[in-house]
Amino acid sequence: MSSAPPPATPRPSVIQLAIKEKSALYAAYIPLFSDGGIFIPTTRDYKLGDDVYVLLSLPEDTQRYPVAGKVAWVTPPKAANSRTQGVGVKFPNDPKSQALKFKIEEILGAHLGSDRATQTL
Repeated sequence: MSSAPPPATPRPSVIQLAIKEKSALYAAYIPLFSDGGIFIPTTRDYKLGDDVYVLLSLPEDTQRYPVAGKVAWVTPPKAANSRTQGVGVKFPNDPKSQALKFKIEEILGAHLGSDRATQTL
């Protein structure tokens, strides 16, 4: 009686996101998540809880920040109010992500309190 190996856990998909302008970062950043998060426009089909590996580039910064996050919401195609299709990725609660959240909030500065519409919640 041979036992089959356990099903392989799917590897998280890798998404590269280069945000070139502060206004685009403002529109994509998700301060509502306690550990921070980012909206990623994509037509790929994701489900809540999916693991994703994001390589994030920020405005005026040559470094790429790796984030092993989870899909925390999905904006479907043809969403209400012409919202962009994509996913909200929640940053994990770890020191690297805390540093990234701090860096993003430092870049955005006073913009964080703005009433301008974003692609997020």
